[in-house]
Amino acid sequence: MATKREITLERREVVARILRDRGGALVVPGLGAPTWDCAAAGDHPLTFQMWGAMGGTTMIALGLALAQRERRVIALPGDGDMLMGIGSLATIGTQGPPNLVVAVIDNERYGETGMQETHTARGVDLEGIARASGFRHGATVYTQDELEAAMPLIYRTEGPVFVNIKVTTQPVPNVLPPRDGAWLKHRFRQALLGERAFD
Repeated sequence: MATKREITLERREVVARILRDRGGALVVPGLGAPTWDCAAAGDHPLTFQMWGAMGGTTMIALGLALAQRERRVIALPGDGDMLMGIGSLATIGTQGPPNLVVAVIDNERYGETGMQETHTARGVDLEGIARASGFRHGATVYTQDELEAAMPLIYRTEGPVFVNIKVTTQPVPNVLPPRDGAWLKHRFRQALLGERAFD
């Protein structure tokens, strides 16, 4: 097994950096911490917050990418969410959406259930699984320089793209978005479709 690299990136700063250049991208953060991270970066009507459905983040993003082929779609699952939905990578690989990015916020822990180690803490290579599943491009990020180098992958490279971003377990305050699921869905639809949302 390869020597473990030091993890220094802070999750909240990573997500804020990714979202800084989002433009009109559709963003689907995973349940828990990725949703709080997106809320901390600024509530946005084109962010579809996940209050539940662990393991479903990437499939929701795939559906959006197939339905909205002119829009960049960015899934931001945590590593626990990604591991629970690991089969979604094979589905994404076979569908091959060029506008889809999966950027995992990987702290190697199940943050919602007590910070138990996930399999990524024990050597499971999510980027390798994605590449073997048919993703066109991938990266694993540990440093700020590597994060900056991955930004063209996230925003300009033909997908599907997979970026696994290693972040610390440093706790950060919860920043909660609205909790009304129906309202969030309608807001997202209206921001995406405009008047067509009411057809």
